Amino acid sequence: MTIRDTLNSLKSHAGAQRCLRTAWSALRVLPLGAGLMTVQPASAGEGQAAAGLPRVLVLATGGTIAGKADPRSAIGYDAGSATGQQLVEAVPGVDRLAHLQVEQISNIPSQDMNHKVWFRLVERINTAFARHEADAVVITHGTDTMEETAFFLDTVLHHEQPVILTGSMRPGSAISADGPANLYEAVKVAASPQARGRGVLVVLNDTIHAAHWVSKADSTALQTFVSRNAGPVGIVDPAAVRFYGPARVRLALPLPAGEQLPAVDVIYAHADMDGRQIDESVRAGVKGLVIAGMGDGNVSAPAMQALDRAVKAGLVIVRSSHVGDGFVNRNVEVDDDAHHFVASYDLNPQKARLLLQILLAGGVQDVAAVQQAFAFGY
Repeated sequence: MTIRDTLNSLKSHAGAQRCLRTAWSALRVLPLGAGLMTVQPASAGEGQAAAGLPRVLVLATGGTIAGKADPRSAIGYDAGSATGQQLVEAVPGVDRLAHLQVEQISNIPSQDMNHKVWFRLVERINTAFARHEADAVVITHGTDTMEETAFFLDTVLHHEQPVILTGSMRPGSAISADGPANLYEAVKVAASPQARGRGVLVVLNDTIHAAHWVSKADSTALQTFVSRNAGPVGIVDPAAVRFYGPARVRLALPLPAGEQLPAVDVIYAHADMDGRQIDESVRAGVKGLVIAGMGDGNVSAPAMQALDRAVKAGLVIVRSSHVGDGFVNRNVEVDDDAHHFVASYDLNPQKARLLLQILLAGGVQDVAAVQQAFAFGY
């Protein structure tokens, strides 16, 4: 049974999926078909080492948390200047939370994050858990693309062990740098039995977010991350880790073969929009387009005509929105059935792009099958 066959069968499993959200007390991987699984939450403490501190593997990738001040302005800095080992050494008391092993995967600003680093992270995490080298993983990362890395990892990693991303809005050399506290709390969450089976989490500023919903909302504020349409899944402070409820059922897809992702462009919709960017993407040979639409994923009449041409050329079109909050639903102002479009539901354009890339890499191009993947869990 292929991924496509499995996605086409998801609709009939909708009632069962709703029941599974509360009925299962241990993580299980349910074989709905080749390459597609739903991942259920694990019970607290299951699989935890019987004695001693948990082992946490820290994978450093760079970002502001590894940045140092630059004299070009009062708030200027260069990301990716400190090593992961230096970050850990700057956090008082973190060694009392877990046995830490630090490895440098990359040291780049997060605007330079790319699929090669993602595949490297997946390979290292899979190896660490398969060989029982670690009980959890913490990834230090820049905030600009943190939600994309978190979403990608959440979709292709199928482990019950916690994977936590953290970073900072201020470099380590700044007054009141937030990196050390964020790293401390990320390790605290990673070491918590309650974090098992919850997929990839993002921890910053005393707040725990699920990868599916988390989004950066402010360019400079410390409290930059929000969870669109859902809210945070928990809080953490020096005293405790607290989750607000059970983990959500997650769509788990296989890692694309060949460490490659097909080209998918995101096109930003605006007033007085024509079809030039859409037509140019088609000529460039991309395999899909995500529209960062106005309102409920809308575009102008000329852009709509260009999208119809793109569908005829064989591209998969996903309608998302640049509004920020809310769902992009099917067949509201746009007749998605007639145009053969996919509605993104609650995924923002950048996450919609990643899900479409993963699906296309797995050979899923049928619009109905792609739509069912975007609607999974709803």
